[in-house]
Amino acid sequence: MKKIEDVFDPFPILETARTLLRPITQRDLMDIYRYCSVPEVSRHTLWNTHQSTDDTQRFLEFVQQRYTLQKVGPWGIEHKGTGVIIGTCSFIEWDNDHRKAELGYVLSNQFWNQGIMTEVIERVITFGFDQLQLVRIEAKCHPDNTGSYRVMEKTGMKLEERLRHYLKVKGRYEDILVYSIIRL
Repeated sequence: MKKIEDVFDPFPILETARTLLRPITQRDLMDIYRYCSVPEVSRHTLWNTHQSTDDTQRFLEFVQQRYTLQKVGPWGIEHKGTGVIIGTCSFIEWDNDHRKAELGYVLSNQFWNQGIMTEVIERVITFGFDQLQLVRIEAKCHPDNTGSYRVMEKTGMKLEERLRHYLKVKGRYEDILVYSIIRL
């Protein structure tokens, strides 16, 4: 049975029509800071808006640690037209025994409502089912995060439930929506 960690060694590079999904490097610091410093981008995330490049540097160090220790870490979403990192996408949790994983993603607000994240998530779902042999892929979002749940719906994910006061986010208990797609 394949383990997710084995498929990520070496780290897989994925491609869509408009993006290249690749490992994040130190040279991406300013690209990532540009969108992580926008309050609207982090509004529905577990992390706070980056106040300085020091915050982004800590994120990069966390990413490098994930690459080293767990082998699985986020893909940087590189816009093919500009070569700029405009977001990230990753399997944030996985269970090899039960063949399931959870997706997390963020995109620069400058690229919202263009179908880019839908394109990325479709590619990652295909990779998850074909290469990782996953049976279930899920994602969660805040009920007010319309853009996120629309991406999930457009990629074939189905709403399973609303978990009430599931997470404490930025000092408040928040509900979340759980979406999933199953390989048939």
